[in-house]
Amino acid sequence: MLGLMQDWPLTVDRILDHAKNWHGHREVVTRSVEGPIVRTTYADIHVRAKKVSRALLAWDVKPGDRIATLAWNTGKHIEAWYGIMGIGAVCHTLNPRLFPEQLIYIINHAGDRMIFVDLTFVPLLEAVLPHCPTVEKVIVMTDEWNMPATKLPGAECYEQVLADASEDVVWGDFEESTACGLCYTSGTTGNPKGVLYSHRSNFIHTLLGLQATVLGATPSEVILPVVPMFHANAWGIAFGAPAAGSKLVMPGAKMDGASIYELIVSEGVTFSAAVPTVWQGLLAHLRENKLQIPTVKRVLIGGSAVPESLIRAFHDEFGIEVL
Repeated sequence: MLGLMQDWPLTVDRILDHAKNWHGHREVVTRSVEGPIVRTTYADIHVRAKKVSRALLAWDVKPGDRIATLAWNTGKHIEAWYGIMGIGAVCHTLNPRLFPEQLIYIINHAGDRMIFVDLTFVPLLEAVLPHCPTVEKVIVMTDEWNMPATKLPGAECYEQVLADASEDVVWGDFEESTACGLCYTSGTTGNPKGVLYSHRSNFIHTLLGLQATVLGATPSEVILPVVPMFHANAWGIAFGAPAAGSKLVMPGAKMDGASIYELIVSEGVTFSAAVPTVWQGLLAHLRENKLQIPTVKRVLIGGSAVPESLIRAFHDEFGIEVL
């Protein structure tokens, strides 16, 4: 005998559906790659992510196809992320900090068909893609006014693609064991190794990550994920924040102490996550300018060993709990 309550597959498109239905008004704030601070909501991101899906389907993307992103933490990256995963394609987050030779190996090994790229990384992609024969199309994540002249294959302007696309698309309707995301290791011996996430694994990780001893996210939280989306799914925050209805503040390309401080203060950030070097930069900026960040209650630090002095500084000088 099988229980039939809530008998539906655990696929991540349901997370953004939930955010739209129950927290649609909650803001997602981005320091855009072009410069200005831009604001959107989960409801708007849901619509635009569906447009990404429709465009991919028009380009004959099938379930299991690898679609890459080479991008910073932005609202647009969230849209592309869910738009790719929602139709059963695999979102392959590329790490721009790898050597070009490693990126070439990774793109070819994954068999990426298309790449969504931020303006910052267009020159990098122009250098590596002549060695990547599987890539058919590149979508530059900007508008027509900032679209660069480029030799990238099949280059498309992201905003123009969305303007021409319908949001009429069905998400899900596949097994929860379907591949969802792909991330390659760095700093290992030999070539980078690919780690393939399923929808189920990401969904369950999201539920566990929302526990009070981890993210502890709620609709009243304002979360600043400085840890990149190409670093282990931003430690799950790109799923956890919309699942909880938390406001998201996306730092874009600027992760220096002054830029992070500005976002924390202007947006009332309560929780943030980053590697130790980011926190050391912020700590230096705070001390040098005799500043405080009273809204921040907790920070998550990982990716490498955290110096005890850094933990004590945030706790003793700023009253911030370090996880």
